[in-house]
Amino acid sequence: MVKAAIGQICSSISMVANLAQCVKLMGQAAKAGAKDVTSIYRDQVSACGLSRRDSLYVEPPGEHTARWLEKLKRHGKSLGAFIIIFLPEASDYIATSAAESLSLARPVGSSPFVTGLQTAAAEHSIAVHVGIHVPVAAKPDSSSAATTTKLLNRTIYISSDGSLLPSGSYDKLHLFDYANLRESASTQAGSRFTPPFPSPIGRLGSLICFDLRFPEPALHLTRGPHSHTTTESNTVTTTDPATGTSNTTSTTNTTTITSAGSDNNSDGPAQVLLYPSAFTVATGRAHWEVLLRARAIETQSYVIAAAQVGAHNVGVDNIHASASEGASAKKPRVSYGHSMVVDPWGRVVLEMKGVRPEWDGERSEDAVEEGAVGELGVVDIDLGEWERVREKMPLVRRTDVYPEL
Repeated sequence: MVKAAIGQICSSISMVANLAQCVKLMGQAAKAGAKDVTSIYRDQVSACGLSRRDSLYVEPPGEHTARWLEKLKRHGKSLGAFIIIFLPEASDYIATSAAESLSLARPVGSSPFVTGLQTAAAEHSIAVHVGIHVPVAAKPDSSSAATTTKLLNRTIYISSDGSLLPSGSYDKLHLFDYANLRESASTQAGSRFTPPFPSPIGRLGSLICFDLRFPEPALHLTRGPHSHTTTESNTVTTTDPATGTSNTTSTTNTTTITSAGSDNNSDGPAQVLLYPSAFTVATGRAHWEVLLRARAIETQSYVIAAAQVGAHNVGVDNIHASASEGASAKKPRVSYGHSMVVDPWGRVVLEMKGVRPEWDGERSEDAVEEGAVGELGVVDIDLGEWERVREKMPLVRRTDVYPEL
């Protein structure tokens, strides 16, 4: 069993301020993980092959801090330390208009936000999964041959040594066009899935926010067992000794080989589905928990949803707004929060703070519960539970009646 940390922030147009929020949470998670392992050390010193005579492993003196931290890094995972943090969609910024959002986007390789997270990840030895914006040359439509710039709503994975995992990037497939929010105005939809990839808490399946409303992507990433069919043909020729006539008989043997996924952490279906989000208050109140629980139940997987929370860009004038986007005096956008983790049986094992149940939509500054912005949640991820749920209730698809996804 390992632990995961979930960080909840309120992004604005200031990438510097947003980075500061994320780095602070990473530091808190690293400290909490070290504290957790210290407690476990007191009970399980022998698990590391360490001597009880060395007081270093009971109460680490200041002069031995470096050596002690090295021991934590080496043995922390086996003892249940959490060494990964999940941050929300659009952690780099949330703008006040489509034009402003386009002006703020930076390529991954030159983004100061990404670089800052990489530095913090290496400093704290903690992996990070986070949502960002990336500029991209958009495909021209049929009415114009001109190439324009749009955004990709992307999640990236930074390893605990600060390096980007190339296979850990995912671009949001389903764009959110609801009420006065038109994500498609500035964002280009992704075109493919990212295969599940390994992490300290199991294989991760990346999706983002509005993807939550579609069960097909979740089923695709978590489907299993996977199978492939092999066909072997045999031809046998016999001769009738009485007549001398030859008879040829052909037989075909079809074998289906089924694999539920290797024990290798890098192989097999996703064990943890990710939905970093920035849900609106209306949709969050109505659907957030029920959708997250539904995806966990129908896929028999863990679901981790790190969410934006609170009023974004309070008091900031929208100097980039077009006439169609409205005046700068419009109310700030408010995100629902209530980051959540659901286990493979559909139990909510973590719910963080968010918009107050009694909030009437008037004063944005009073929308969320105290402590919601900057909250850090910690949860145990038990892959043994993932296996038990699937073993006790196998979901056998009737692909003879309906098509396999």
